[in-house]
Amino acid sequence: MKIVKALLGLALLVGVGLGALKLAHPLPDRSGIEAGVAIPPSPDTRLGAAVLAGMVDHPGHSGVVPLVDGRDALSARILLARAAEASIDVQYYIWQTDTTGWLLLDELRAAADRGVRVRLLLDDNGIPGLDDVLAALHAHPMIEVRLFNPFVLRQPRLLSYGFDFFRLNRRMHNKSMTVDGVATILGGRNIGDIYFVYGEGVGYFDLDVLGVGPIAADVATDFDRYWNSASAYPADMILAPDPNGMDGLAAAASDARESVAASDYLAAIGASALVRQIMAGDPILEWTEVTLMSDDPAKALGQADQSALLMARLAPLLAETETSLDVVSAYLIPGRAGTDLFSGLAGEGREVRLMTNSLAATDVPIVHSAWMNYRPDLLDAGVTILELRPDRDESPGVDLSAILMGPRSSLHAKTFAIDGQRIFVGSFNFDPRSAMLNTEMGVLVESPRIAVALSQALDARRMVYEVMRSDGGSLIWQEMTPDGEETTHTTEPNASLIRRALARAASWLPVEWIL
Repeated sequence: MKIVKALLGLALLVGVGLGALKLAHPLPDRSGIEAGVAIPPSPDTRLGAAVLAGMVDHPGHSGVVPLVDGRDALSARILLARAAEASIDVQYYIWQTDTTGWLLLDELRAAADRGVRVRLLLDDNGIPGLDDVLAALHAHPMIEVRLFNPFVLRQPRLLSYGFDFFRLNRRMHNKSMTVDGVATILGGRNIGDIYFVYGEGVGYFDLDVLGVGPIAADVATDFDRYWNSASAYPADMILAPDPNGMDGLAAAASDARESVAASDYLAAIGASALVRQIMAGDPILEWTEVTLMSDDPAKALGQADQSALLMARLAPLLAETETSLDVVSAYLIPGRAGTDLFSGLAGEGREVRLMTNSLAATDVPIVHSAWMNYRPDLLDAGVTILELRPDRDESPGVDLSAILMGPRSSLHAKTFAIDGQRIFVGSFNFDPRSAMLNTEMGVLVESPRIAVALSQALDARRMVYEVMRSDGGSLIWQEMTPDGEETTHTTEPNASLIRRALARAASWLPVEWIL
């Protein structure tokens, strides 16, 4: 009895302490914050003149090109920043303090020094180590930084979850960069070396889309929604000023440019002709119908209407599948509703293929623990399940299949193709967190060329295990060897006994709602 009383007393003490911390660290008053508005496209900028001229020949359509190669994805961002003359609006979930993170941050600083207005909207959960630099950038006359759903207690941040969990558990997962109101990049990549690695090292394999024209204007309008939302706070309300922050950025960027890791990136940037081709009007873009889909930013406060959620638009879209549905999702937890949807489509004769990370490839094993609970029902319904292998021997070609492979790779792409006619590219994972907690965005592109490329990548069965049932009913994993022979595994392949045991144990935990 004494132990119970002691535990209750300790719990009460902790509760009182956390309550006191919450009272001592309230969010700032937003009432005096001025609303921001995107600068509209103008023919007075070189990029604007080129894109607006292209729109005359393609009324109502946007120009798009997929960014598969990580080096191309980084080059496009940096070269667009260098081409900017009026504005750059940047929205990201994670911004890492590494080679690519410092390079791109310094490009934004350089653009502002040229007189370009820069707005930087970052989720506060994904920017550790950047407080001093962001405070200094915010003090620049042409740069404004806002933090989304911020941690008022800066150190130790983890303690904040103890007294403000339900607010801080909701994050802004959106990723976009829009330049001069006419060109935008959005998709699955955050900012950091692991998102742009290509061909060597450990990396995420991902997919972005560069779009010009009406889609860029739509993304700019959506950016304003988030920029002016109740969850976005000017950096000077949260961060202490740092007079040395800009010097720190200059030093870090200089070190980054001189690093061995930067040489491949800098060479790719120098060789890339993508932005020059767009500005010259070269026919590298596919002009087609492109639709932006985005959550209401009120979702971050748990106040968005269900009809305003991205999932409310995706579900009927998926249900309209007539022949085939190919889903690639780094973190796949379909839940009962998603399982019923995919199973129902397969039961009606549609070809449904789901691609995600294997246990050996995933960087979040507990997500795989939840995923494994749905595999049996999906297989029994006729759904094809493919799981990424964690390594490969040969270098991939620079095409859409590259998102499925790497020397030590983990899938990070979030995309799906419907009927070989249209493809969705964005930040949305098929999991409860994307559906109900985090804000997400993406584009639906009417492009048989890009959609078929994704389907063909899955057809090749390169670097994947196909999960199947054995004659006895247990799960097996089949892989195709380079010489065309099949190898069968009876347990989660390339995963240690301990990793498999922990994954199975975690699958019994009631935590799916936050994954």
